[in-house]
Formats: sequence, C-alpha cells, structure tokens
Amino acid sequence: MDKRATMIWFRNDLRLHDNEVFYQASEKSSFIIPVYCFDPRYFDRNQFGNLNTGVLRAAFVIEAVTALKEKLKSHGSDLLTYIGKPEDIIPRIAQKYQVNEVYHHREVALRETSISEKVESELWNSKINLRHFIGHTLYHKEDLPFPIKDIPNGFSVFKKKVERESSVRQPIPFPSNFLTPPHLEDTKIPTLKDLGYSDEEIKSVDDIYILGGEDTALSIMHSVLSTYPETEQDPVILGPFIAAGALSPILLYNNIKKLGEGKKDKRFEKIIDILLWRDYFRFMLKKYPNVFFKSLGTKNSTTADIPALTMNEELFEKWKSGQTAHDFINSTMIQLKKTGYIPYQAGLIAASYLVHEYQVNWLKGASWFEEQLLDYSPATVYGQWSHVAGVGTSEKDNKALDWQKLIKTNFPNGLPKLDELFAK
Repeated sequence: MDKRATMIWFRNDLRLHDNEVFYQASEKSSFIIPVYCFDPRYFDRNQFGNLNTGVLRAAFVIEAVTALKEKLKSHGSDLLTYIGKPEDIIPRIAQKYQVNEVYHHREVALRETSISEKVESELWNSKINLRHFIGHTLYHKEDLPFPIKDIPNGFSVFKKKVERESSVRQPIPFPSNFLTPPHLEDTKIPTLKDLGYSDEEIKSVDDIYILGGEDTALSIMHSVLSTYPETEQDPVILGPFIAAGALSPILLYNNIKKLGEGKKDKRFEKIIDILLWRDYFRFMLKKYPNVFFKSLGTKNSTTADIPALTMNEELFEKWKSGQTAHDFINSTMIQLKKTGYIPYQAGLIAASYLVHEYQVNWLKGASWFEEQLLDYSPATVYGQWSHVAGVGTSEKDNKALDWQKLIKTNFPNGLPKLDELFAK
C-alpha cells in the first residue's frame, strides 16, 4: 500500500465528535483503519472475586461499539471488532494493511497503561509507532497551570487555580476523511454470550433498556441541559457516556456555557464540579501512579487514620445485596444491581456505610462498584472510594461522611426512581 494508512485503536473514546485521535488521523492519512478489541482481561474476575466488567456495563459497551460501527459505516468506513488481547490483534492488523502508525488515547491506570506498553512493544518489532493522545479530561494536560508533578493535592486548590489560570478548549472539529483500505475484512460485534456471560446473567439484562453510543449521549445531554433542574432527571446520568468516551467533557462544558451565556448558573455548577473531580482523580493517578488501588493510598500504616480493613464476607454480602438495617442503603444497592446506575451522592452514602458502619475493606466495595456501575472509570471510582476511606490524595476531603445527614439533605423523599430511565 503506497498511501499513508493510520490505524485508530479505540478504547474508551467511542465517539467522532471532539475526538482528536480520529481528527488527526483523518487529516494526515489516506486510509483509516478503526479497530476495537474486546480484551478478555476486562471480563475476568479480580482478587475479590468480582467481575472487572459486569453484564450491564458489558451490554452498554456493546451498544456503544455497535453505534460507533454503524456511524462509521454511514460515512463509508467501518469498525473492525475482535475478541482478544490488543497486543496480539493490533500488530497483526497493522502488518496486514501496511499501517504507518497506530493512534490511541493514553490511559493512566496500571492495567490500561501496561496493555498500551505491550502493544507498543509488539508494534515496535515491526517498526510501527504507537502514537499517544490525551482526550478524556475537561482541561487538557498541556493547558494546566502546573506540571503534573506539581499539581496541588487539595481538590479546592486545584479547582481554583485551574479555573482561574487555565481555560477549556473548543471541541475538535468532526473528522473529514473516513476512507478505509479496499477489501477491509468483515468482523462481527460479539454477543454477551461470546464474552463469557451465563444465560442467567444475560437474562438479567432483558428487562433493562440499555442504550449506548454517541448519538444517544448527545440526545440525553441536550435533554438534561434543557430541563435540569425542573425535572428529576439527574445530570449524572451522563456519566456512563463520559466514562465510555461516547460523550466528550469538553463538548458538554461548551454546551453548558452556551446555555448560560457566559453567566454563572447554579443549575450547571454541579455538573462542572463533577467534571473537575473526574479531572482531578485522573491527574492524581498520573502524579501518583496506582495510588487509588492501594489500601493506604499515600499514607502509611503508622499515620493513616482509617477504619480497620476487614474482609467480613457476611457484612459485605448484606451490603451488596441490599439487606442492611437501613432502607436507603438497601434501595441504593438494589437499584445499582438492577440498572447499573445510582446518583452520585447515593454512591458516596453507600460507600460510607460499608466503610464506616461495617468497616469492610474499601477496595472490596470499590471492586463491587467496578463490576456493577455503568459509569466506571478507574481513577474516578477508586479515587472517590479512597477519600471515603480517608486515604485519598486531597487531605481536606479525607473525612468520614455523615451519611445519615447526606440522606436527609440530598434525598429527603428517598431515592428517586431513576431506574425508570432504563425500564422498557
């Protein structure tokens, strides 16, 4: 192939709007080869016996990948999909189509970075470069008013400095070139059965309306922004789409600013604050590699003021199955299992209950959220839990939450029936 060919390795960036990887490839390449790998490591069980990806999120990802494939096909392109390890698949496809470079979004958690390193090593054996891009945050790393190593640990300091001394970029234009090589091989998107889920697990998805993908994300975004807070529609419903990369934080932010017309609007401050927390957790995981997956975080055993770390299976089972002594906790955990979605504050309340009432190892609780949540990204979920446990990177936010007060403040009428958003 004498023309320049670039492979796009999609991971948690399942969109075409504000996607620098696809835009740069389309600008600089004659041919584009989009690829997505269903990596079996993400469907294994972890050290606590929980799945790395529960069946609901797997269904959500399948929907998002399907939507991306259909959108690419509507532009005359396609998305190659495989079950297998990227370090085995990406180099093989790259050689088959004589690819010049492979583009992908850089990740920060250990599992993701180690996979990237393996792919990079295998590609280099064929003298093919793996080019990294940054595209998961509201504020671009290069625009921060400090290098990663000097990022303030305190969230409030981080937020003030970033908002005062930096700015959010404009969304990247929609790509212009979708041309793929002739005779691109035909691939199929796997089913839940193909990914190893049992018939019983698959049946649990039957009554849930799982919609993934960029167009759905954009539609929900416009609905949320136009009605919030007049309706009970929780803006955090956008979280799963941000985590899967079907919705860009920058695009969301710019739409908020357009609606606010440059004025401060308390309706949207909550959304922006959550986006900033997501940025903070991601940058902290870059500053302190793997810190949110260590039971004591940046602390040590002599200084950490945290609850006893137990592995009480009986209490953990009561908590995760919604059989505690508190109705709100039970409703939250049942809704989580049923829909994969719970409001942000409800998640903090449930986490606080497990850690401070039951004194169960917080990593065990975080791994259950990793299995169940649609809105899962490593830095965000484990970062939140580490602060609930008192071992997070922001000292001011390392404190036991008054979960009963939070219920009265945020849910005076009980947990909203948000599962209706997913019901058929």
